[in-house]
Amino acid sequence: MLKRVLEGSRYLVLLGVISSLAAAFTTFLWGTWKTGQVITNLVATGGKDSLAVVRLIELMDKFLIAVGLYIFAVGLYELFIGELRLPEWLTFHDLHDIKSRLSHILLLVMAVSFLEHLVEWKDSLATLHFALAITLVMAALIAFNRFVEPR
Repeated sequence: MLKRVLEGSRYLVLLGVISSLAAAFTTFLWGTWKTGQVITNLVATGGKDSLAVVRLIELMDKFLIAVGLYIFAVGLYELFIGELRLPEWLTFHDLHDIKSRLSHILLLVMAVSFLEHLVEWKDSLATLHFALAITLVMAALIAFNRFVEPR
C-alpha cells in the first residue's frame, strides 16, 4: 500500500509544473505588453527616448525569466511524469540537467541586469561592487556546471 502511495505521490509535482507554466505564460504576456509599450513610446518620440535602450534590455530580462520558468515546468514534467515530444536540447534526464539549464539562464539574466545597471550608470563605485557581486555568482554557477557531475 505504501508503495502505491509513494508511486502516486509523484503526481504532486504537477502542482509545480502547472504553477511554473502559469508563471511562464503570465511573464510572456507581461513581456509582450511591455514590448507594445516600448514600441509605442519609440514611435511617439520618434526614437528620441533616452531610456529606450534600458527599456529594450529590460524586455530581454522578462523573456529570459519566462523561458526559465517554462524550462523548469518542462523539466519537472519529464523527470516525474513522462516523456514529452520536444527538441533534443529540451529533454531532461536528471535533476542536474534542469539545474544546469536554469543556471545558464540565470547567467544571462545577471548579464542583462548588469547591462541595465551600466546603461543607467550613476555611481561608479556602486557599479563596481555590483559587477564584482555578479562576477562571484557567475563564477560559482560556471564552476557548478563545469565540475559538478550528476551521480
